[in-house]
Amino acid sequence: MSVAVVVPRKSLSERVVHALLFEALAVLLFSPLVALVSGKSLAHSGMLTVMMSFVAVLWNMVFTAGFEALERRRGWRRTLRLRLAHACLFEVGLIVALVPMIAWWMQVDLLEALLLDIGLVMLFLPYTLVFNWLYDRYRPSLLASRQQV
Repeated sequence: MSVAVVVPRKSLSERVVHALLFEALAVLLFSPLVALVSGKSLAHSGMLTVMMSFVAVLWNMVFTAGFEALERRRGWRRTLRLRLAHACLFEVGLIVALVPMIAWWMQVDLLEALLLDIGLVMLFLPYTLVFNWLYDRYRPSLLASRQQV
């Protein structure tokens, strides 16, 4: 059984606001945790999370644009299986991009950087779910308040 999902259209400005809210909150939440786990200062760990956020946003734009172009060209339907493939491939690409950066910035070997990144991925999964659920829930009131300004 296939479930049709109604995806609301989002303007470019709304997509930017969504991404900025998501990443800013992630930096605020995860920087102290990275500092605690790594033993590095909050400033050092915070800068790493900002750099990771920047890479994640760029990778998201590039990967999603390419994936959606392939999706259109091949005529794929957005099934759960396709969404899982998208999510897994996105995360693998992000790990490939982030692990060397983490190792360099934190002055650790690649295995330690990979373990830190895997830990962050495990935290980001529930964070992403909760953030987007709350965003979808409060989106109408956010849009209404923006239109009043």
